[in-house]
Amino acid sequence: MPQSLYLARPVNDRPRTFRLAELLGALSYALDLTEGQPAGHCMRCCYIGTHIGEALGMEGEELSDLFYTLLLKDLGCSSNAARICELYLADDISFKRDFKTIDGSLSSALRFVFKKTGLESGLSERIRAIVNILQNGGEISRSLIETRCHRGADIAGRMRFSQAVQQGILSLDEHWDGSGKPEGLKGPAIPRTSGIALLSQVIDIFHIENGADAALAEAKARAGGWFDPALVDAFIAAQAAPGFWETLASDDLESSVFAMAPAQGAEPVDEDYLDDIAAAFSDVVDAKSPFTADHSNRVTLYTDMIAEEMGLGDAHRRWLRRAALLHDLGKLGVSNQVLDKPGKPDDDEWAAIRRHPAQSEAILARVGAFNDIAPVAAAHHERLDGKGYPYGLKGDEICLEARILTVADVFDALSADRPYRAAMPISKALAILDSDAGTAFDPACIEALKQGLARLNAEVAAA
Repeated sequence: MPQSLYLARPVNDRPRTFRLAELLGALSYALDLTEGQPAGHCMRCCYIGTHIGEALGMEGEELSDLFYTLLLKDLGCSSNAARICELYLADDISFKRDFKTIDGSLSSALRFVFKKTGLESGLSERIRAIVNILQNGGEISRSLIETRCHRGADIAGRMRFSQAVQQGILSLDEHWDGSGKPEGLKGPAIPRTSGIALLSQVIDIFHIENGADAALAEAKARAGGWFDPALVDAFIAAQAAPGFWETLASDDLESSVFAMAPAQGAEPVDEDYLDDIAAAFSDVVDAKSPFTADHSNRVTLYTDMIAEEMGLGDAHRRWLRRAALLHDLGKLGVSNQVLDKPGKPDDDEWAAIRRHPAQSEAILARVGAFNDIAPVAAAHHERLDGKGYPYGLKGDEICLEARILTVADVFDALSADRPYRAAMPISKALAILDSDAGTAFDPACIEALKQGLARLNAEVAAA
């Protein structure tokens, strides 16, 4: 089929390499969404923690490992979201955000559980949840942290980071006095990068909540408990430097972070590494809900299948595969209470769902390597008749790549399990697409999907 007049930006007119720090720094804003943190949390932690490392005399590879541990510390945080909703009957995003602001004592944790658990549930359901947490709280907490930390370390490994970075993420929640999780490591057994990352996290959260004095007081209060006193001393020295707090709070923080030695020393990212990073972040998205496990990979397969049938070239298809992998980044900002709800969303929940494509676009627009796929990702819920979202685009306002992605996304949604229904047979899913051909979906893209599926079936049968 001839390529349409409404193709997105050509893919061969951009730089071929990108700086790793700037790429991951921009993508770290997606991780902030799933933790409910104000935008730039991982970036601020990177600034804080790298200065602590420098105060400790870290340099070279050791400082670089610290830098990327800080940027990527929350890689695994989406993986426990559904479990938090299930156990605490609470919005996972606000739960995780608010839990980090308590002082770390058992009494504060218990008050938090009573305050947050099951507020919108029936009384008997709420009581059962609280009793379960009181009886099994230690194991529940350990399991949630273990899942998150192991998942984050595994994704970091797939992104080609060193064992030191992987271990730094794996041990993020260990405490100097042995009271942390998941392994209960103590003292020098905890990687220094992990201790700095946790300290930086606490400093940023308390600084955002109550200012520099509160952050400094919290770090000092947890010295010898959560934190190695030497790390706290290094932070005290680092924060005394002129302009430390002002830079941390400035709109130009990214420039300061990317000017640090580890950011300058990294090798440029080539096209193959871009593919790996896109795939890794798609895993972060898909880990958020059991109903979206491997969704991005399947959508990418169907997208590429359609694109091939429609005659798009290899470079164009590679570019479009990245859009498919990353199209749902914005779902990291949607609570699992909404994503996994078995019934129909209410008005507020539907509004949250409808915002996610624009959130995907906002994140990707920050990333030099991916900003040209941002409009495609943003349009994957638009319809030809203008009744889609988030922008109500219609007709020729929707580029061909977005039309391809939309058909692939809807086909996977129909043919996979969802919280409100079982997976449909392929024939029924295609019939639904056909019923909205020309109004919601591009008929040519539907036909290309059918041809691709038929070819795939033939190849499987012949194997």
